[in-house]
Amino acid sequence: MKRKRIGRAWIACLLFACLFLCACGSGEENGSREADTVLGSGHAVLRILSGSENQELEPILEEFAEEENIRIEMTYQGSLDIMRTLGAEEIPYDAVWPASSLWLNVGDTEHRVKHAESVSITPVVFGIRQSLAEELGFVGKEVSVGDLLEAIRSGRLRFCMTSATQSNSGASAYIGFLYALLGNPDMITEADLQDPQLQEEMREFLAGVDRSSGSSDWLKDLFLEGGYDAMVNYECLILSANQELERRGEEPLYVVYPYDGLSLADSPLGYVDQGDEEAEEAFLSLQEYLLSADTQDAIQRTGRRSSYTGISEANREVFREDWGVQPDRVLSPFRMPEADVLFECLNLYQTNFRKPSLSVYCLDYSGSMSGEGNEQLVKAMEQLLIQENAARNFLQASQNEVNILIPFDDEVMGVYTAEGNGEELEKLYEIVEEEDIGGGTDMYAAAEAGLRELENYDLSQYTPAIILLTDGQSGGSYRDFASAWESLGADVPVFSIMFGDADPEQLEEVADRTRARVFDGREDLTGAFRSVKGYN
Repeated sequence: MKRKRIGRAWIACLLFACLFLCACGSGEENGSREADTVLGSGHAVLRILSGSENQELEPILEEFAEEENIRIEMTYQGSLDIMRTLGAEEIPYDAVWPASSLWLNVGDTEHRVKHAESVSITPVVFGIRQSLAEELGFVGKEVSVGDLLEAIRSGRLRFCMTSATQSNSGASAYIGFLYALLGNPDMITEADLQDPQLQEEMREFLAGVDRSSGSSDWLKDLFLEGGYDAMVNYECLILSANQELERRGEEPLYVVYPYDGLSLADSPLGYVDQGDEEAEEAFLSLQEYLLSADTQDAIQRTGRRSSYTGISEANREVFREDWGVQPDRVLSPFRMPEADVLFECLNLYQTNFRKPSLSVYCLDYSGSMSGEGNEQLVKAMEQLLIQENAARNFLQASQNEVNILIPFDDEVMGVYTAEGNGEELEKLYEIVEEEDIGGGTDMYAAAEAGLRELENYDLSQYTPAIILLTDGQSGGSYRDFASAWESLGADVPVFSIMFGDADPEQLEEVADRTRARVFDGREDLTGAFRSVKGYN
């Protein structure tokens, strides 16, 4: 089977058009999947596609579902995935609830979303260990993006942040940084983005990222596992993390609002109009409930604000000033760039500004992958390694990126490396396409081989990760793998993509050990690969 080549001249066009056309994915990729959470058990059903940050509102939603005899099915995706879904031919949900109106405005080009209302307001802030914030001189002071950049340059500040091309908190923070470094223009233009000083400062700023994530909520959980000094996240999730840190008797995070680059999430809940009167009635009932005074008060107690001008006196104990929180701060949103400029911002983040990825793909070529399994694997890797395809989801490689391919069955079948974003990546795809299938399964040996390859690099200059796909229960030694991971002495996550009859316990064991997570590729392998790439 030979790959079809697409003319390189189309790359630029694809980049800006892909998110509005059917090219953003097949019907299967944009179709509904099993809900992540089901609340209530009524006959009327509301299917809501939501950002992960709303998981903390599930108790409030469940109360409504039980009272109104409505079944709420919550499916969680990143904001850019929500945008892609809104651009698809069919939207298999009754409502969408992204973190920011930006993704509704850019994604809903057919104007199928109506009744959109902001449910809450939360700024995207830095949460810095209290002692470090004091050392940096940030406590009790208005802090600029320039102040943060100086701390990063000096090596005193490193932080965790979600991917700007996969999650709203990362995208919003990144756009805020751009505005500040440009001196806060009325609107960012494409010409602004070509400023050499801006580009150098943005690279320096993002060099401070310790770990990346495709999910704001998962980033909070990662931080709580320990070993990190700071994170960029929603104010409400910083407060949630602090509540847990306080329960443990550990040092809290101090909240820093970068005053010249402070971005906001307005959490719009909108109805997808598909002519279903019963669903629309259920949606409007839910929206009325969420916007009622009592529910707004309950939402505020989760750390979300209900206005741009402060919080109620009754909830001030949630927004604790000893944590650096400013409950009376007036929040002023800046104008987001126009769609074409926004896409160029994201493109530059992916290909130029962010710390380059160092990705090791350990791919299962055991006998059980024969047929459909291997076909799906090849298709998934085509979306990552062929850069014209990767650009459609802002997953393209940078010129300094390293990709390592390790095919395996019951032994490692080879190690192949591609540096940069040129022809070497396409050659990796040809290996993926042509590798023979057969034998048993030993994912541990492949992961160990990946760890040995990483020893050849200065990992502080990369965002490293091992991405493991397997469809069977693995032989080999977990103990040997764990020992090799400890010996590396670096924070390298080993993400797994579960496929076929893979043993989730084995994969979760690896993920837990390396502070990573397991993705389910059984229904949509391409989507799983796309999701995991949001984490490095």
